[in-house]
Amino acid sequence: MVGGFKLSAGSLSLLAAAGVLLVGGTSAQAADLGGNCCADLEERIAELEATTARKGNRKVKLEVSGQVNEMVLFWDDGEESNVGVYTNDASRTRFRFKGDAKIADGWKAGYLLEIGVRSANSKRFNQDDPTGETGLDLRHSTWYVDSKSFGRFWVGLTGGAAESITEINVAGTGDVAKYSDAEDIGGGLALRLANGTYSSGGTSVTSGDITIRRLIRDSGNQPGEGRRYNMVRYDTPEIAGFTATVNWGADDAWEMGLRYKGEFAGLKLAAGIAYGESSEPVGGSPSGTPSNTVGFECVANRTTNANIAGTGKDADCHQVGGSISVMHEATGLYTNFAAGFLEDELIKKRFGAGADDRHEFWAVEAGIQRKWLPLGKTTIFGQYYNNQGGETDRSYTGIGRLAGSELDIYSLGVMQGVDAAAMNFYAMYRHVEAEADTVAGDHLEFQDVDMFMTGAIIKF
Repeated sequence: MVGGFKLSAGSLSLLAAAGVLLVGGTSAQAADLGGNCCADLEERIAELEATTARKGNRKVKLEVSGQVNEMVLFWDDGEESNVGVYTNDASRTRFRFKGDAKIADGWKAGYLLEIGVRSANSKRFNQDDPTGETGLDLRHSTWYVDSKSFGRFWVGLTGGAAESITEINVAGTGDVAKYSDAEDIGGGLALRLANGTYSSGGTSVTSGDITIRRLIRDSGNQPGEGRRYNMVRYDTPEIAGFTATVNWGADDAWEMGLRYKGEFAGLKLAAGIAYGESSEPVGGSPSGTPSNTVGFECVANRTTNANIAGTGKDADCHQVGGSISVMHEATGLYTNFAAGFLEDELIKKRFGAGADDRHEFWAVEAGIQRKWLPLGKTTIFGQYYNNQGGETDRSYTGIGRLAGSELDIYSLGVMQGVDAAAMNFYAMYRHVEAEADTVAGDHLEFQDVDMFMTGAIIKF
């Protein structure tokens, strides 16, 4: 026919829906082609749309993704041993919604909403509480405007320049156990003294007992590492593999950092370094206050720090952290190294110039990642972590405050990928050694803790 005719995308969709509905109908309905057929068809389409999950509008993309990471964990604290099933907090179960929309050439706007899920918390459980902190937690809730030429500007709850700056890892074993974030696996376990009791002198865990995570900057986060909180953030465009970030938020914390990612001479390389300062008022993290109102935490800015709060002084701390990860692509051999420190001026202001206000750590991981099996890549790795803790304001039952501490952690693990299912199985052994000194002059030797875990992470 001269000129022919054209069907729009909407018309084609309508015809396709009509075909499905007519074929799926009863014979009586299929035969009923009277004058009300179009009205009936429109009604059926409306019903179908009402029962179908869909985006709120057609302008902004929607991508749903996430992961499930669960494991079986066995532990032995020198006097007691047990086993349980936990959400692996090294990279916990989560789901996320993200997307963007084009504004103009070279410009777009986007968003990220991410919810964490803990069925039983691998970093908060202890000998008398087999589950720890459970439930949902808000990880990201932020929007951004992005330009290829000018970079990206964020507003909301997200990570800043120092978030994961000490955890860079091209081998991906951070999904199993981070070489530089020791609290994620068994961090809530209370340490036992040589006589078998906990530090409070009892045989049941109390809030006044020393745990593994309390020896790490008092809060569990390694010195130099950032966290997620409410902020404004700016990322530069990538230039020759480098990206710079600066952010400010909470009341008050700011960070700036530089990251690099690239490949050359047969090597895959990623690295980063960040600096941050916090002057958040003391007491900014009271019980019941959402953690996203707090920037990176100073040692002397904890809920229990009544002595510091009594000075009426704001927090005054700064930190530096960084890491580097290198893999030789031909052989699969790789190594990761991280280090960081935090200095808290309020410790000296409260307890005198002789107080140790510096907390520092360093960590290393080495391994090999090769595709020996058709299932996917196999990664065999070893880790070492050392933390030197300074003086804190937390008072422990029966022993008072700590003047310093040392934590050594050794780990060996294997991770097996299953490419067809976007899945990794893993198994790892971890050994923990710890000691501390009190301001009263006592030296505490704790019994070693051993852990073995095996599980899997599947991403969707």
